[in-house]
Amino acid sequence: MLKNNFKYILFLVALTMTSCAKRGSITGGLKDTLAPVLTMSFPKNYSTNFKAKEIKLTFDEYVKLKDLNKQLIISPPMKYDPLITPTSVSKNITIKILDTLQANTTYSFNFGQSIEDNNEGNPYNQFKYVFSTGDYIDSLSIGGTVKDAYNKEVESFVSIMLYDANEKLNDSVVYKENPRYITNTLDSLKTFKLENLKAGKYLLVAMKDYGSNNKFNSKKDKIGFHKELITIPGDTAYELKIFRERQDFKTSRPYQASANRAIVPYEGTPKDSEIVLKNGETILPTIVTKFPQKDSLQVWFKPIKVDSLSMVVTKDKYKGNFNFKTKAQKKDSLNITALQSGSLNLKELFALKSNTPLEKFDNSKIKLINKDSVSVAFKTEYDEFNQQLFFDFKKEPLERYTFKIMPGALTDYLGQSNDTLVYNLSTRDLTDYGNLTVNLQNVKRFPVIIELTNEKGAVLASQYSESSTKVEFNLIEPALFWLRAIYDDNKNQEWDPGNYLEKRQAEEVVYFSKAIDVRANWDVEQVFDLSIPYTPEPKKKEDKKKPVKSGF
Repeated sequence: MLKNNFKYILFLVALTMTSCAKRGSITGGLKDTLAPVLTMSFPKNYSTNFKAKEIKLTFDEYVKLKDLNKQLIISPPMKYDPLITPTSVSKNITIKILDTLQANTTYSFNFGQSIEDNNEGNPYNQFKYVFSTGDYIDSLSIGGTVKDAYNKEVESFVSIMLYDANEKLNDSVVYKENPRYITNTLDSLKTFKLENLKAGKYLLVAMKDYGSNNKFNSKKDKIGFHKELITIPGDTAYELKIFRERQDFKTSRPYQASANRAIVPYEGTPKDSEIVLKNGETILPTIVTKFPQKDSLQVWFKPIKVDSLSMVVTKDKYKGNFNFKTKAQKKDSLNITALQSGSLNLKELFALKSNTPLEKFDNSKIKLINKDSVSVAFKTEYDEFNQQLFFDFKKEPLERYTFKIMPGALTDYLGQSNDTLVYNLSTRDLTDYGNLTVNLQNVKRFPVIIELTNEKGAVLASQYSESSTKVEFNLIEPALFWLRAIYDDNKNQEWDPGNYLEKRQAEEVVYFSKAIDVRANWDVEQVFDLSIPYTPEPKKKEDKKKPVKSGF
């Protein structure tokens, strides 16, 4: 019997070895979906009377650190960043503290999703190491949401900061000092929670900190703030809207760009600024225009043979005095281009753009005819600042138009005139356009700006309403549109950001939550309730089906 059993065992072993010798795929078992687990920490997590200079964390499997510089949030921030090792795969993480710790203070190291296992990259989500240099761990907390004051979606990695409301608190604290407490929205959250807080009064600030230094740079960073100091503990959920401040107007030193043109870089808004160009004490005639696609002004002047010129730039309280050198250069020649070609929207004005400012217009040398060679009446309007000449005329559907601009019709400030210019345009049928009527509900105040945008927020059409709750967008190109309402509190017909030092919030913006599909030959009516906050529709998951392999 024993012998027979032995033979049977030998047969099974042989069968197993034969099976192992066969070629085939190794499945590898089930995919690891478990996050690493902290098995030990020294000193222990949530220790009190902490005096160590080194922290050691041990995990149940090999881990690696990913995007630590983005994910790790230390609260309160330290003057000197700790040294965290290793950068390679290990079961242990060591934190060397290089800063002097504050007395009776609770510290929190929130690793976000930076600790993940080596095999599958499963993150140890929001792992926190907390300790106190005092006798107890602070346990209070606050939470809320972060939004962008103007855009539909807020950026990732927005910092939320608390500053002590003590005798040292002043308006400059966000520019110069680290906050007492800090957290971050990371890359997927729009909500925040500040934990392990001490009772007291605080200044609450949100900041998109592009410099990653916990200091507000008004030229680059976005900021949001709660106007009044907050009290902890409290049961309020806070909403912070971040914006980039509009800079005060100022200019840099001008420089010569051609024989007849100087460039003046600026910050802020140039509207209502004044520029005076001088040769010694003599004021030179000038024309000031916008440099295309740059924050610069163009100061045009007649060519003059001098070594240098002076310039005075003023706006409100700003005054800039400059001298710049000049030398012999080529003058700008006149060049005219059309802003449209081929098709012209029925609501558009045909426009020409010149690279030098125009001064004289002779409409008698401009002819506009339709497809039947019948003259069409038109009016012109010149936008000097943007160097654009607009033609306004009654446009008919399914029509063809020809502009013929004879030599000498347009003359620039240097006396240069155009050669013969011919532009052929056509219009489409009314059925190629759509119409959208927006019925506003629960408008808190007027005036409001109602904008149609594309998915990225670029404005495609705009209407200004001082009292009407019915806003019409007629003859619009078929597309998916997004609706945006702006409460224009200062009545300047544009959105204005806030200002931290002035404790002024940005003008309120409300988005309609869904895209509106306007198709050709459609009349669409849409109710826009401004009391309903923007709630984006869930994004549809892409069906990532693997292609089926063929073969034998």
